[in-house]
Amino acid sequence: MPLTTIDPTDPWLREAQTFPQLSEEMLLRAYHYGSVQQLAEEQYLFERGERDVDFCIVLEGEVEIFADTIRGGRTLMFAYRKGQFTGEQNLFTRREILFSAFAKAGSRILRVPHNMFHKLISGESDIGEIIVRAFILRRAGFVRHSQGGVGLIGNRHDADLLRLQSFLSRNLYPIEVVDPSTDSTIMELLRRLGVTFDELPVVITQDDIVFRNPSNSELADALGFSEPPKAGIIYDLAVVGAGPAGLAAAVYGASEALNTIVLETLAPGGQAGTSSKIENYLGFPTGISGQALAGRAHIQAQKFGARLSVSRQVIALDCSAYPYRLVLDDKTSLEARAVVVATGARYRKLDVLNYDKFEGHGIFYAATAIESQVCADEEIVIVGGGNSAGQAAVFLSRTVKHVHMLMRSGIAASMSDYLAQRIESSSRITLHQQSEIVALHGEKTLEGVTWVDKKDGVSRELAVTSLFVMIGAAPNTDWLNGCLDLDRHGFVNTGATTYGSTLTPYSTSKDGVYAVGDVRSGSVKRVASAVGEGSVVVSAVHQFLEGAAGRSLK
Repeated sequence: MPLTTIDPTDPWLREAQTFPQLSEEMLLRAYHYGSVQQLAEEQYLFERGERDVDFCIVLEGEVEIFADTIRGGRTLMFAYRKGQFTGEQNLFTRREILFSAFAKAGSRILRVPHNMFHKLISGESDIGEIIVRAFILRRAGFVRHSQGGVGLIGNRHDADLLRLQSFLSRNLYPIEVVDPSTDSTIMELLRRLGVTFDELPVVITQDDIVFRNPSNSELADALGFSEPPKAGIIYDLAVVGAGPAGLAAAVYGASEALNTIVLETLAPGGQAGTSSKIENYLGFPTGISGQALAGRAHIQAQKFGARLSVSRQVIALDCSAYPYRLVLDDKTSLEARAVVVATGARYRKLDVLNYDKFEGHGIFYAATAIESQVCADEEIVIVGGGNSAGQAAVFLSRTVKHVHMLMRSGIAASMSDYLAQRIESSSRITLHQQSEIVALHGEKTLEGVTWVDKKDGVSRELAVTSLFVMIGAAPNTDWLNGCLDLDRHGFVNTGATTYGSTLTPYSTSKDGVYAVGDVRSGSVKRVASAVGEGSVVVSAVHQFLEGAAGRSLK
């Protein structure tokens, strides 16, 4: 009899943590935050698409959770019984709920209003810990099993499909990706909705709403997982960028009673969010993926009340008046008394003919589960010799046919030793030192590359459809519009004297504006150091805000 492989990382198999049962003593404490409702008849407690839904604990009876599907109908996901509770991470925000809850007749429910839910989490720390862990695992399960989200239909190699898939996945939004060329069952749905092949990719909701190749911001707003800035609010702290440094600043700012907003162009995590596994981050001896780390930090910031505006790009900082004004790409703006610049860096590109033509059509800057599926069982090329390239090589070598790792000199001195040893000992990874790509081949998509070995001048052409470019990054500081002093490479100079003569390594040339993480000149390009900078800078923000009221700024 064949053995069945059980994946211990599947949240649905961790029932005690994903669907925990509160003790009688915990239930007694929870009573203070809500009211008991006796249901004589069966009824919905909430339905998909609602906002500000109540947090419900089952005292007697049963509550069923349903997910709608893009193919029609509803699927019973699980049933909660005594001591178990409804909800997932959307309860930390005003985002639309993804599922419907149906209570059986005779059930008795403790309903905690949305505005009291945060008080329960913070006031009863042990209960809060159980709830937060369960919510994180539930969302991970929904994403893993494509439950409760939207359908993404198109060719799996299409650049826009990959863009949309990456955007939704990195924002932890469940999606069912379907390629019509390999799944004929989706054709009837496309015909019924009047979608033609030349309109793919499309995103389809459970209500049969079709988005034809939407932009990221259009999709985020339509699906309700973007929280735009509130009108008429002057925020205590605006954090620009939701990488490790920005998320750390948001967590510490919001937890210390600062009205905090985070503005992020793509998704929480920044470049670190695309890392397949970070193995030397303190406290995670078996490693953690960048996306998982970002997801936890995202929840943590929301738990303390930070507002995260995803797909909102800041295009200008107006520091001519105080409070400072940040202009967004949708022409709206917001004001903040203090600003933390945590925009990190953007990926560097190769100087090769037709490079732009193949971006999104075979050229990648991240190695996640999405990319590993695209290039499974194929030979691939990775360019770079640092940690990002090394992590990608190790991760992708598990699923691809072979990894060719090209670098201009050799493995960078900055690469962690454990990665270098693993790469050099792997039979599935070949190092090509002192090598440089000189040509890219293909019509619409990448079909091959040519590189030259600079030691002997010999060139080699290899048929590949996936090229991973990981050669460092340039700072994202164009939007600052001359407001801050930059070094000759465009990174933000820091260490100036802040208002009140308080020194901090993260202050910029403008009082009340700070820079942390990779965007800061001289910073150490490590996740742990970025988190440290983001957390420490909040103390300087507090000192500035205490002394800035009513005084002119330089």
